[in-house]
Amino acid sequence: MRILLIRHGDPDYVRDTLTEKGHREAALLGEMAQELRMGDCYQSPLGRAQATAAYCMKKLGKKAETLEWLREFPAKLDINGSQELQRAYPDTKREGEHFRTRIVWDMMPSYWTENEEYLDREKWRQSEIAQCSDLVSVYDSVAEGLDGLLEQYGYVREGRHYRVEQESEATVTFFCHFGITCVLLSHLWNVSPFVLWHTLALAPTSVSEVVTEERQQGIASFRALRLGDISHLYRGKEEPSFSARFCETFGNEGQRH
Repeated sequence: MRILLIRHGDPDYVRDTLTEKGHREAALLGEMAQELRMGDCYQSPLGRAQATAAYCMKKLGKKAETLEWLREFPAKLDINGSQELQRAYPDTKREGEHFRTRIVWDMMPSYWTENEEYLDREKWRQSEIAQCSDLVSVYDSVAEGLDGLLEQYGYVREGRHYRVEQESEATVTFFCHFGITCVLLSHLWNVSPFVLWHTLALAPTSVSEVVTEERQQGIASFRALRLGDISHLYRGKEEPSFSARFCETFGNEGQRH
């Protein structure tokens, strides 16, 4: 079995759609839709993902099914009661005297790398962030959605691998978002989502590909063939978006800090 995870194009987050650049990126992705052999296609309910998928769907003459659990990972963190987390997320916006709730990733590297629970496949569930958010319940809901879909293709979650009830060479394509992609991969690979959130930067319209390996009959695991492929942008001479990245050097004030 094969899974393609495609991030939406350069985003206009305020209006939940694509920027002009994002539309150019998505159009270039659409030109490669046939080559990608997308199979059954699924999309996030959010506008920026659906606008991206539309270019490929038009090229393929098909429709993508919307899955609620493919929306950008919606867990919310409240740092108001934790001095520790206020230092870990110094860019959190305020409303009056209080900090707004925020996404659970994009913390300072000096915090997550020095607190080993964020590196552990199980201990992140008892972390300070987990205690101040709905992270665990939302993560488990997404994992349940993914496993339910894979079961339809013959792969049933059993412990930390998948039992093969029926071998399949089908492809499923997810048009979604950076945060949720990291969650899906962390579940497939049995690693902490914080490791992926803070070590990957998947550019808009990038394509990541994972496939099953069935080295033992009846047991499957997933392995990446490519992560964050943007060859369609290079082919179309479109500069990759900086979205999902932070400053390469601290002194570069023109890049996001």
